[in-house]
Amino acid sequence: MKALLALEDGTVFPARSFTGPGEAGGEGVFNTSMCGYQEVLTDPSYKGQLVTMTYPLIGNYGVNDEDIESNRIQVEAFLVKEYLPFPSNFRSQMTLADYLKNSEILGLEGIDTRALTRHLRNFGAMRVAASTEILEPAALVERARSLPTMLGQGLVDAVTTSQPYRWIEDKPQPFGLDQGNNPWDPTRSSYKVVVFDYGVKYNILRCLESRGCQVLVVPARTSAQAVLDLKPDGLLLSNGPGDPAANPEVVRTVQNLLEALPIFGICLGHQIMGLALGGKTFKLKFGHRGANQPVKYLRNGRVEITSQNHGFAVDLDSLKDPQVELTHINLNDQTLEGMEHKRLPLFSVQYHPEASPGPHDAAYLFDHFLSLMERERKG
Repeated sequence: MKALLALEDGTVFPARSFTGPGEAGGEGVFNTSMCGYQEVLTDPSYKGQLVTMTYPLIGNYGVNDEDIESNRIQVEAFLVKEYLPFPSNFRSQMTLADYLKNSEILGLEGIDTRALTRHLRNFGAMRVAASTEILEPAALVERARSLPTMLGQGLVDAVTTSQPYRWIEDKPQPFGLDQGNNPWDPTRSSYKVVVFDYGVKYNILRCLESRGCQVLVVPARTSAQAVLDLKPDGLLLSNGPGDPAANPEVVRTVQNLLEALPIFGICLGHQIMGLALGGKTFKLKFGHRGANQPVKYLRNGRVEITSQNHGFAVDLDSLKDPQVELTHINLNDQTLEGMEHKRLPLFSVQYHPEASPGPHDAAYLFDHFLSLMERERKG
């Protein structure tokens, strides 16, 4: 089926839909990973975005019920060079096309993804519109220009859980805090971790559970007092979509918890922590999205290959607190990738240590979080 992709600057790309009729709009971005498209599709950090995969052949291993990062597809549309309709993998349970169709997500192929990626690198991520209905270029360009920009968009409320849930045996288990129930198993001495859900990826929860933690996920707008009433050993600030500065209430909540307990921030959680510590954030030209971003750990000089998905960053020069130590730097553009407080048990990273598939160079960060909780327990 014929389709068209239009960018706000007037650039258009002919395409074909492999999911039937549909329309979509949002910010156009690209991901450089060679595999892991199911993780990409279900990552809540992609809310509001049309994602282009730079690897040319997509769909060859199908999809399954296990490799998901949330309870639904999050991207607005999926853009590829060539879709393979006949997957070959023993774990495959469904074709990618059927997976997208079931969620009414538009999938386009036949796009010159090299040219599109180069254009976004040269001119920056921008608003785009895709359609099988509007095939007149000027009209679809106007549709793209009518969309809101990502700058200033607070999308956390669109992806956060509506109710708390526990993560038990690799599955979410609903839990009603309003009933005054104790979410923690008193027979276990394991660390109790509350996760602020700004768009959390399931693999973050898997990494915590695999280390013996009891995990309770709460909505993004849960109050600081409600968290303290739970008496957790630690707090994790999750990844998520949109402009971090568009969530002032979330930032104030974290500010009220900075001196209360160990905190680990990932991606948007890192940016929220940066804002809570008095810093500022800014929008990157085209963001970091892929599984091959080099990051230098400043304490030992080691270079980690990391998985990333973000379009904003914490401004290095805005962190004036001398107690905040910069720990990680992106070697491609020298942006901030990690920080830690010298006095308080707080640290965060811009990249994704839980990535799967992806490099495992940063898995030690979860162990570091456990060590901070252990230190606080011992006083």
